[in-house]
Amino acid sequence: MSLHIPHREKANGSNAATKAVILVGGPSRGTRFRPLSLDLPKPLFEVAGHPIVWHCLTAIAKVPHIQEVCMIGYYDETVFRDFIKDSSKEFPQIKIVYLREYQALGTAGGLYHFRDAILKGRPERFFVLNADVCCSFPLNDMLKQFEQKDAEAVILGTRVSEDAASNFGCIVSDPHSKRVLHYVEKPESHISNLINCGVYLFSTDSIFPSIRSAIKKRTERPRLVSYPSSEHLESSYFQDDEETDKNEVLRLEQDILSDMADSKQFFVHETKDFWRQIKTAGSAVPANALYLQKAWQTGSKELAKASQNILPPVFIHPTAQVDPTAKLGPNVSIGPRAVIGAGVRIKESIVLEDSEVKHDACILYSIIGWNSRVGAWARVEGTPTPVNSHTTSIVKNGVKVQSITILGKECGVGDEVRVQNCVCLPYKELKRDVANEVIM
Repeated sequence: MSLHIPHREKANGSNAATKAVILVGGPSRGTRFRPLSLDLPKPLFEVAGHPIVWHCLTAIAKVPHIQEVCMIGYYDETVFRDFIKDSSKEFPQIKIVYLREYQALGTAGGLYHFRDAILKGRPERFFVLNADVCCSFPLNDMLKQFEQKDAEAVILGTRVSEDAASNFGCIVSDPHSKRVLHYVEKPESHISNLINCGVYLFSTDSIFPSIRSAIKKRTERPRLVSYPSSEHLESSYFQDDEETDKNEVLRLEQDILSDMADSKQFFVHETKDFWRQIKTAGSAVPANALYLQKAWQTGSKELAKASQNILPPVFIHPTAQVDPTAKLGPNVSIGPRAVIGAGVRIKESIVLEDSEVKHDACILYSIIGWNSRVGAWARVEGTPTPVNSHTTSIVKNGVKVQSITILGKECGVGDEVRVQNCVCLPYKELKRDVANEVIM
C-alpha cells in the first residue's frame, strides 16, 4: 500500500488554495476618526448600511476557493465577536477568525507574527486588505494577473492628482509589463501619480522570506528605529538581539515593498474604479457615497426605490421611520431606528442609529451621531469637497477646517440653530449658531 504524500501543485492555477487577511488595526491609532471612534472601532462604522470591514468581506466572498479569512488587529477579541458571528451566517462558505496582536506590530509584523495561522491549510497565496480603504476590491482581476505573470506579489494601484500623490506610497511601473520597478512610501519629491491602494496579493513562498530578511537586516545592525511622526515615538528604541521578537514594528509599505520591487516578480494592477482612504471621520461621507453609487449601479435590492422624494442612491434601514414628505438623497444612509420628520431635507449625509431629525430641518454633507437630536428648522451642514479630492479638510479664512460637519454620539441641536463645518464631541447641546469650530 503506497502512502500518498500531499505535495503542493503549482500547476493547479485558479484552484490553488487562497486565503485572505484583513488588517483592522487597533484602538490607539483611531484618533483621526474621532469623535466617531470613541464608541465604536472604525472598521465597524457603517457606510452605505454596512460596517466598513463588511465591504472587504463581500469582495473576498466573490473569490472562488477562499475558505478562510483572518482578521488581524489589536482590538480586544470581544469587539468583533458579534460581527464575525453575523458574517459567518451571511458568508457560510468562509471561516472567519480574529487574530489579536499583543501590541501594534505594524502591517508586516502582524502578518509575520501570525504566519503559522496564515499558512495553515497550505495556501499558495493570500490577499491582504487594509480595512480602512474604500474601493471595489477587484480581487479576481488581481488573481488573474497574478497567475498570468507567475507573480510573487500583485499590488492594487490607482492614479491620483500629482499634488495628492506624495501623501501615499508611489509606484513606478513598466507601462507595458506592469512590473513594479520602484516603490517609495510618501516620497518628498514627485515620482509617480500611481499610488498604493493598500490591497495586495502575495505568494506565501515569497512574502514571509521577504519579511524575515527585513528582520534579519535590522538585527544585524542594531540601530535606533525612528519614524517620522510622533505617533510612533513609543516604537523608537535601540535594539539588541534578544528584543528582536518582542519589539518588531515592521510595515509592509516602508520596510518590505521597496525591497520587493527589486525582486522582479512584483506587479501592479491598476484599478480605474473608485478608491478612497477612510482615515478621518469626515471621509466616511465620500466613502458612503462611493459604496452607495456602486450598489445603485449593480442593482442592489437594499437601496430605497427612487421616487419624487428619494433621489438615489439612498439607503434606509428597514427599522427607520421616514416621513413621506422628507426629501432624501443623493448619497444618504439612514441607520436603524432613526426618525426623520416631515419636510426634512437630507443630502450627502449619514444619519446614525436612534437619532431623530425634527420637521423641516436640513442636513447636508454631515454625519449625525448615534442617538442625536436635530431640532425643527435647524441646519446642519458641511461643505462639498470635489469628488476626486483625497482630503476632507478645506481652508476657510486662512484656517483649515473639516468640510464635513460631524455630531458625535447623543448631541442635540436646538430648533432653528445653524451648525456649519463643525466637529462636535459627544453629549453636547448646541443652542446657538456655530461655524468652523471643534466643540469640546
